[in-house]
Amino acid sequence: TLFPPQNPKTASMVQDLVRDGAIEALKKCFSSRMEFGTAGLRAAMGPGTSCMNDLTIIQTTQGFCRYLEESFDDFKDRGVVIGYDARAHPPSGGRSKRFASLAAAVFISRGVPVHLFSDITPTPFVPFTVSHMRLCAGIMVTASHNPKQDNGYKVYWENGAQIVSPHDKGIAKAIEENLEPWPESWSAEEALKSLLLKDPYKDIHTQYFKAIQKHCHHRDINKRSEVKIVHTSVHGVGHTFVQSAFNAFDLHPPYAVEEQKDPDPEFPTVKYPNPEEGEGVLTLSFALAEKEGATVVLANDPDADRLAIAEKQESGQWRVFSGNELGALLGWWMFRCWKAQNSDAAGVKNLYMLASTVSSKILRAIALKEGFHFEETLTGFKWMGNRARELLDQGKMVLFAFEEAIGYMCSPSVLDKDGVSAAAIAGEMISYLATKSSSLSQQVTTIYEEYGYHLSKNSYFICHDQDVIRSLFERLRGHGGQKDSYPTECGRFSISAVRDLTTGYDSNQPGNKAVLPTSSSSQMITFTFSNGGVATIRTSGTEPKIKYYTELCAAPGNSDVTHLKKELDDLVVAIVEKFLEPQKNKLQPKPA
Repeated sequence: TLFPPQNPKTASMVQDLVRDGAIEALKKCFSSRMEFGTAGLRAAMGPGTSCMNDLTIIQTTQGFCRYLEESFDDFKDRGVVIGYDARAHPPSGGRSKRFASLAAAVFISRGVPVHLFSDITPTPFVPFTVSHMRLCAGIMVTASHNPKQDNGYKVYWENGAQIVSPHDKGIAKAIEENLEPWPESWSAEEALKSLLLKDPYKDIHTQYFKAIQKHCHHRDINKRSEVKIVHTSVHGVGHTFVQSAFNAFDLHPPYAVEEQKDPDPEFPTVKYPNPEEGEGVLTLSFALAEKEGATVVLANDPDADRLAIAEKQESGQWRVFSGNELGALLGWWMFRCWKAQNSDAAGVKNLYMLASTVSSKILRAIALKEGFHFEETLTGFKWMGNRARELLDQGKMVLFAFEEAIGYMCSPSVLDKDGVSAAAIAGEMISYLATKSSSLSQQVTTIYEEYGYHLSKNSYFICHDQDVIRSLFERLRGHGGQKDSYPTECGRFSISAVRDLTTGYDSNQPGNKAVLPTSSSSQMITFTFSNGGVATIRTSGTEPKIKYYTELCAAPGNSDVTHLKKELDDLVVAIVEKFLEPQKNKLQPKPA
């Protein structure tokens, strides 16, 4: 169906493409519709049904609104919250704030109360608001750490966690049934004057920083601490919120990287606004740290739901911690703080920690020794958030959850990853360690010495050819030409167990039936090796990547790190050469 153009910028972009005879570009814009999945939407801003623009935001929100009307009898009493980051795409006129206002107009046209933030917020503020105000749903307009031309639409359910199946399918179906814009859907200006519209900014700002103070246990140490910390928000939303979080913990404010502290949708100082890419994103932070004599750098991604940390070593070099090492540190710290406050030995049985299946098993090792529960979930915080909610509803205490992609949930008041609370909690941990003449690097070693070394090595190959990806995984499943006949070795390494969450096969379970949910739409196989190694090979849900995650889990007492590192390196080489076959499959390695 063709609708009269409401946005002159996208209309003129299409006219230019038509004039230039750019058939391929037009096909790319119009031949398919963005797929609504459990992560919502994520795509480039621009014209057409495959991009994020005013029309596709309205269509998506109309579908979501209809689905919520069918799901909740009290939807018009409770309503929704909408937040947004600072992204903008001048050529198409796409902006997160505009998209959020259009989404608000759709709900208001149906008589639904909307809590629309009047300014940019970190992503965690949306799930926090859903839980705190007991709303039916939340929407965050953000593309997190994606390239600057992208935007996204992330959806939370009434339980405060991201949606999981079957909601995604139900919403997708409702979108398809409500493609024609309703008359008032374009009336963003009118909607902003509606009595149904409220601004939760001030109240949520106060309540959020009050809630995270439950995790501040060393206020006196924080006040006296002389540790100097640098913080960068990488041109995103994080700056003022991390300053406020440090203030809430009575920590000295971190030094802000001037060139990166204000939101800038062009991300001018970095190639990719992703702190996970490590040193390139942190160059300016290291320079400021050297100038101020700071020993630690904290970095949020642009929507401030993730956190990277680096520490200056005695050699003068900077060590950027992996997500798994930070998971070990924060997990150790959260348990240590809990233990200091709870002398009741039986209470530990009520404690849970969670991690995704591709993350380090270090929490499992700590849980085994300390007596609390550890559970693994599928990849992605939607699974950990939903499982945490189930456990909390059963009266359990979820102390910590993490994924290796530098995502941490340190407080049950946000059932998603939160880089703001994690920054303040890390600041307190660093200050505490300094009073013991210790550092993050020394503490990681202490954790590994006590609970067993867990060394990991994760990377990816780029592959745009779905047929190549399919045949690569099918070859692993049909080893020797038989179905469910997986390899029993990889080079010199013997395989003791296989779990395939695409097909639901798990050699460790009765009847070879996997316990974790399976999904035939994504590829994911985990191999366990006799030497304590674990390797998962999977496709990415949002990028053209084949990712691999490997970890060597050693028993406590085995601290020959050089040997362990070599063993892991050799295992990775074998997996890449024998299972991924990059030359044969023409896979592009991760850019250096």
